[in-house]
Amino acid sequence: MSELTRIPAPDGVFPAAQYSHVVMGTGRLVAVAGQVAVDEEGKPVGEGDPEAQARQVFENLRRCLAAAGASFDDVVKLTYFVTDMAHMPAIRAARAEHIPDDRLPTASAVQVAALVRPEFLLEVEALAVLAE
Repeated sequence: MSELTRIPAPDGVFPAAQYSHVVMGTGRLVAVAGQVAVDEEGKPVGEGDPEAQARQVFENLRRCLAAAGASFDDVVKLTYFVTDMAHMPAIRAARAEHIPDDRLPTASAVQVAALVRPEFLLEVEALAVLAE
């Protein structure tokens, strides 16, 4: 696990409730491609259900991070792609199962017209830093 410094509200920047404005650390960068709601067999999970999809996406992220020797403790940035911003509470709830409020990474959320397949409501990618 890397030593990360989180700055939730730099001087002169309004504090964010759901992410840190700055996370810094030194070490090896781990980039995790955007994950969608498919199980280990490639079958879609939770069609039409943002909560089920978010849980599967975060499980996929956890597995990808673990493959690199990382965990959610090492994540410095999450990027959310959603077909409807109304899905953000479901994403935050799934994230809260893996990342405590005092270890929030930086984040960006982008509403998109569509994802790679029409049944997907969200996609999340991650950047992590591992200690060398």
